[in-house]
Amino acid sequence: MSPTIATLAALAAFPTVSSESNEALIRYAARRITEAGGRIHLLAGAQPGKFNMLASLGPSTGAGIVLSGHSDVVPVTGQDWHSDPFTLTERQGRLYARGASDMKGFLAAMLTAAERCDPAKLARPLHLAFSYDEEIGCVGVRDLLDRLRAERFQAQGCIIGEPTEMRVFTGHKGKVAGCVCCRGWAAHSANPALGCNAIMLAGAMLEEMRALQADLARGKRDDAFAFPFTSLQPGLIKGGVALNIVPDACDIAFEIRHLPGDDPQAIVARLREAGERLAAASPGGAVEIRVTNAYPGVETPPGAAVTRIALAAAGTQKTGKAGFGTEAGLFTQTLGLPAVICGPGSIDRAHKADEDVTPEELAACDAFLDRVIATLH
Repeated sequence: MSPTIATLAALAAFPTVSSESNEALIRYAARRITEAGGRIHLLAGAQPGKFNMLASLGPSTGAGIVLSGHSDVVPVTGQDWHSDPFTLTERQGRLYARGASDMKGFLAAMLTAAERCDPAKLARPLHLAFSYDEEIGCVGVRDLLDRLRAERFQAQGCIIGEPTEMRVFTGHKGKVAGCVCCRGWAAHSANPALGCNAIMLAGAMLEEMRALQADLARGKRDDAFAFPFTSLQPGLIKGGVALNIVPDACDIAFEIRHLPGDDPQAIVARLREAGERLAAASPGGAVEIRVTNAYPGVETPPGAAVTRIALAAAGTQKTGKAGFGTEAGLFTQTLGLPAVICGPGSIDRAHKADEDVTPEELAACDAFLDRVIATLH
């Protein structure tokens, strides 16, 4: 068993679902990196038991490289696993565990790469960033990035190890999540004219959202994405109490996945305008647009140093764009760091029962990171 596979087994055993603490995993990683000669910068999160960590090896000055990954995983509740999701299990040449692809495989490779490297030979620092609660909207890393910005942290760039099958991705869409909150007046359904039906108001808002999506489809597009333009999607709807009561509330949870460079606030503003217009035509009605979470997209230039380093380390000159979100845009937005995404495993195997990664993918990641670290000598 390779050191990276053994380390993945240790990391998988920490049940770091986003609703739970990640402290034990972070302290385990901190001990390993300290023993390898690293310096630890531990930052407690806003919630008890949650921690970010930045570890550094080599000199304390100079523009180094950041390797970054999140420590949390999605839940396993209700999924039909064929083995314990928190015990790394090998079957027919594949390694199964929650987080094997997303993204404890990369965390394991980060740790063993740090242990293989000789800090005394580094001319520029190697930084390892571990975050919490990425899976619920890139929440935890913001605390770490704010602290680093205040400390005027500098680096040449950042490699986010989300699962890309070791392809180098230089971009992904940004996201805004929110609620179209429709309000009316309750009344007995025998005389609905005495109330204001919030579900009907929500239905009118859904039509506005459909028209807005059609407008977006006629706007800017990027064929590097499977869905090549900005999307606006209602994902959840909740309203009403009983069939014989005119509903006084209906909430539509929505998300915007916007191309880098598109302004999501302009879309939110159009939703607010539509809500005000429809509410004015519905006596007693009101529509509020609430934004609950957002993170930026990223589009790193092909000529950026970190892009060139990652491509050379991966042995390719071809880049792509991720169809999923990552913390990359926050590193760029907050710290000004160019960022790329490259890691073992596949997003198509993540978040489902029997999530897996292969030994070959982990070995390729080990070789990739060794080549990246060699650029710091």
